[in-house]
Amino acid sequence: MTIPYPNTQPMPAIASVTPPSGASRPRVTFLGTGYLGATYAICYAELGYEVLGFDVDADKIAKLNTGEVPIHEPGLDELLRRNLAAGRLRFSTDIAETADFGDVHFICVGTPQRADGMGADLSYVEASVTGLAQHLTRKALIVGKSTVPVGTAEWVEQLVGKHASADLGVEVAWSPEFLQEGFAVDDVLRPNRIVVGVKSEWANGMLYAAHKGVFDLAATEDREVPLVVTDFATAELVKVAANAFLATKISFINAMAEVCEAAGGDVTQLAKAIGYDPRIGNRFLQSGLGFGGACLPKDIRAFQARAQELGAGEALRFLHEVDLINLRRRTRVLQLAADLLGRRSGPAGPDLSGTRIAVLGATFKPNTDDVRDAPALAVAALLHKAGAEVHVYDPQGMENARRAVPELICEPDVNAAVAGADLVCVLTEWADFRNADPSALGELVTGRRVVDARNCLDSALWTQAGWEYRGMGRP
Repeated sequence: MTIPYPNTQPMPAIASVTPPSGASRPRVTFLGTGYLGATYAICYAELGYEVLGFDVDADKIAKLNTGEVPIHEPGLDELLRRNLAAGRLRFSTDIAETADFGDVHFICVGTPQRADGMGADLSYVEASVTGLAQHLTRKALIVGKSTVPVGTAEWVEQLVGKHASADLGVEVAWSPEFLQEGFAVDDVLRPNRIVVGVKSEWANGMLYAAHKGVFDLAATEDREVPLVVTDFATAELVKVAANAFLATKISFINAMAEVCEAAGGDVTQLAKAIGYDPRIGNRFLQSGLGFGGACLPKDIRAFQARAQELGAGEALRFLHEVDLINLRRRTRVLQLAADLLGRRSGPAGPDLSGTRIAVLGATFKPNTDDVRDAPALAVAALLHKAGAEVHVYDPQGMENARRAVPELICEPDVNAAVAGADLVCVLTEWADFRNADPSALGELVTGRRVVDARNCLDSALWTQAGWEYRGMGRP
């Protein structure tokens, strides 16, 4: 059922439950303090909950406890320091302490792609659930928030049944996350929906109480937060289905970019025109280098793998092409670079030796420091492999980029990156790059050539400044 809140209609009855700890509202824990868990823990403390974040990484926990966020997310630093000072938030490496503290335990660990295939690696989920269940001494609710293959919640129930005392009555639920990096604080505090998969009225009541701070904030701001209460399988499928849809939309417009390049069309005008159709909409219709990050690529692959296991693999065959279109965008930038530099491509690709290329952008999107499966960093590595001397700058991702691809030359700012460059490649659409002065940059480079892999630059402005411009799917 879908419950919009607040609403003028009477709310469906949700059983009022008393937290097992005896606190006035549930005490919540977040197991895993990476991007997902740290953001949720900090934001839930901001909503007034007593929160404990758990992780096995002692260095990360030490940083969090001293007010240092280990990731870049706008607004999170201030919230962390404020809630540590208020005493509502702390972090620990002690699983027994975590089990004793919480009424609702959110599992927020990573589910990376398996090294031996396309499926999801659930070893971190298994370790966190097993460790927690062994130390529980009273009834609690364990809630999965990580993105997982459908059927995982039932498996987690079995793990809890095996490792927790049966007389405690520990229950399991699932509530997927929908965070967008760069906007994650608002996505937690002001979500566009909350989805919960439950099996009992008690679990439903506990999860409602654990989200009441979100609903109360919405009421004060005169907003609605739809609440979808469903079964385990549907709750698990919501996240992967949403990611598959978004990936498909992005790859669709990038496929249209390929057609536009062949036909002489302009994909930016095409996207604008079809985006006016309310059935389509203009979001995620920006052609460019394609999607990356820690979610979409591995999630659509894991979705295909799980569908195959369930005997429904044919239904998701299209996601294989979605993935291929996305990966082709990276090699397309390499081709454009070779064309602008007058280098021919052989069977092994172009030879870019003796050229200096500036790469602007290393993260998979702006307003984050995340370089996991970042198209920008992948293209930079391709350029280097082709023989170019590659100089990279990113406003937030340099430290992570340096660790991920140490052979690249990392620069402290835009000017240092482009100085002496034969070609500039804009690979992440940071505002710093969109708003850069092409005339000023032109004075620093050896050759005024630019590949706009995100279609984020004003092509007329750059051309007027004497640059040879190439976009993605643009004439």
